[in-house]
Amino acid sequence: MNVNRREIYRYLGCGSKLPDAATQELVEDVLKELEARVTPRFIAREYALQLDGDEIDFTCFKTTSRSLAKNLRGCEKVLLFAATLGEAPDFLCRRYARTAVSREVAVQASAAAMIEAYCNELNAVWKQEYAEKGFYLRPRFSPGYGDFPLSLQPLFLETLRAGRTIGITLTDSLLMMPTKSVTAVIGIGREKTDCEPEGCEVCENSANCPYRRS
Repeated sequence: MNVNRREIYRYLGCGSKLPDAATQELVEDVLKELEARVTPRFIAREYALQLDGDEIDFTCFKTTSRSLAKNLRGCEKVLLFAATLGEAPDFLCRRYARTAVSREVAVQASAAAMIEAYCNELNAVWKQEYAEKGFYLRPRFSPGYGDFPLSLQPLFLETLRAGRTIGITLTDSLLMMPTKSVTAVIGIGREKTDCEPEGCEVCENSANCPYRRS
């Protein structure tokens, strides 16, 4: 898995700057440990899409979101997907929280970048598959971005049967477990878009986020 080191450093609070050599060495060591332990898995399903202003009908459920509707404008259908690295990152964080706090922080940051890298790899495969059918993909958009409500997570995961298929569950506060998990919507349309950003680029709160990309 090709994990962007600068994303890890960003999660560590370094912004666009490189950390010192010791921190870089720690990150490389942590990445090796994670790569030996994680079990990336995903589930994805395609649904027809209907838009009526900010009202969004995914066929399997409906929602209202101005920011997501803008993202999906012109699309005919969507992919709903969930992905996870499994329980290893959480296990390592619990272990190192008691014995080596700096390593626990590095695990958190590295695993966060790793799940994004995994999603990017999935996106690249789907982009090619749909291009062969004459379709283009929009940026992936997760519950909690903009005004796409996080309260939809239980319905989102149940629709995908993510608990039974890849082991993702929710706490009462809607935190996904394992914590290094992602859910997202990807629009599918005939109209070619200029770029396919994700994360900071489509999140309306990025300007106030300490972890935003510079």
